[in-house]
Amino acid sequence: MTPPRESAPALAPRVVALIPLVLALLSMIGPFSIDTPFPAFAEMGKALEVSSTELQLVVTAYMLAFASMSLFHGPLSDAIGRRPVILGSLAVYAAASVACAFAPSLGWLLVGRIAQGLAAGGSTIVSRTVIRDLFDGPRAQRMMSQVAVIFGVAPAIAPIIGGLLIQVGPWQTVFWFMAVLALLLAVVSAVMLPESHPPERRVPLRVGEIFRGLAEVLRVPAFHRMTWAATLVFGAQFLYIGGASIFVVDLLGEGELDFWKLFVPMIGAMVVGSLASGRFGRTFTSAQLITLGYAVSTLGAVIGVVVALTPAGSVLPWAVVGISFVAFGNGLAFPNIQMLMLDLLPGRRGAVMSASTFVTLVFNAVSAAVVAPYAGGSVLGFAVAAAASVVLGWGCWQWHRVATRRAVPA
Repeated sequence: MTPPRESAPALAPRVVALIPLVLALLSMIGPFSIDTPFPAFAEMGKALEVSSTELQLVVTAYMLAFASMSLFHGPLSDAIGRRPVILGSLAVYAAASVACAFAPSLGWLLVGRIAQGLAAGGSTIVSRTVIRDLFDGPRAQRMMSQVAVIFGVAPAIAPIIGGLLIQVGPWQTVFWFMAVLALLLAVVSAVMLPESHPPERRVPLRVGEIFRGLAEVLRVPAFHRMTWAATLVFGAQFLYIGGASIFVVDLLGEGELDFWKLFVPMIGAMVVGSLASGRFGRTFTSAQLITLGYAVSTLGAVIGVVVALTPAGSVLPWAVVGISFVAFGNGLAFPNIQMLMLDLLPGRRGAVMSASTFVTLVFNAVSAAVVAPYAGGSVLGFAVAAAASVVLGWGCWQWHRVATRRAVPA
């Protein structure tokens, strides 16, 4: 077992054991905030007098704000430390959630969602860098996989929790729950989470330095290849997440409490893949697990298209078999490709994670706003769009492998 770095703070074994849980709960804020309001859309539409198409802006506004601010959370944590960014963003997120609960119109709700998105990245993005700050080798890989497990569970449980909340209260209850969750996580983080980025490792807190760090990341070709591989393959899965209300309700004819029929098998498969990634981390390299994962995702994309061409494509559980295989492959690959990206520039880990997250979020926001409604005309439309995304992502990873082999001297 690889010990923590010498320059990292000394941690008690009990604290070390709890770090993955705390970080995973922090990282789940982002995806949790996307999916939790879905079951409340019908009630929100009636109360705010808007259509389901207009309510898609609740997702898009949040994600675009998340993407915009994600460029700065990581570099900011490189300059002032991880804890201040995490705790400050949770406080702002809680206040924004309260504002959403009091929103009298869609316009004001979107303002609150934008504020939520601006704050959510502080915990979701920066929490990933803490593991790589503190640990090396297989231990870091296993912890990243453990975080990915709970991170993956968030989209599955979010609509379930949202559905239960609107059974006991109005749609505003969903946002009150988000506010309470953020405050609880702030308390837990303040008590349990060490500062993993000591002053001697920090960069100057200057606007120019923040942009210089991002520019340094963007000059690395491997960053672009790996970021787009991860973004495109995960984008196939997010197509179903962002378009869940269309896929589950409009195409499959299910109700507001039935989102679990999509999310449980899909996210469950991703969790199993993440567990497998952690288990096989000592046997296989990260690159080998990524290659295997994306091969499985490609197989799942093909299965999804084939099933969608048959009558079974509009019937559960067959309608989600293909995307569940895609999710399993993502679970194998995603923790490992993030580890490789974080090692590209050890002094700029926050900037690396911010830039990567920005690309992923912008792509997913466009997917939710444009691709999902367009593909939403049929189950086959979803399957074909997802397959195209997976194949492009798999191609980016193969490109990276070839480029890496050519870069190694003979």
